[in-house]
Amino acid sequence: MAVRIRLKRVGGLNDAHFRVVVTDKRSPRDGRFIEEIGTYTPGNGAKHLKLDVERAKAWISKGAQPSDTVRSLLKKAVKAAA
Repeated sequence: MAVRIRLKRVGGLNDAHFRVVVTDKRSPRDGRFIEEIGTYTPGNGAKHLKLDVERAKAWISKGAQPSDTVRSLLKKAVKAAA
């Protein structure tokens, strides 16, 4: 099973919020997921990111592949935690 860490869109029109989820690669973007490990709300000013870095690293060590966006968000979360 190919596992990915990617964003799941929630929220209304012109009010996007995202959840960072671990999911099977074949699942639809907003479909079934294995585990939710964070949230992300883009905005004009401060960007709000809550991400469980330890769970993300655990999934990556098990072979999960983060999407490009999640990879950059993960770098920002690690940098902010340090």
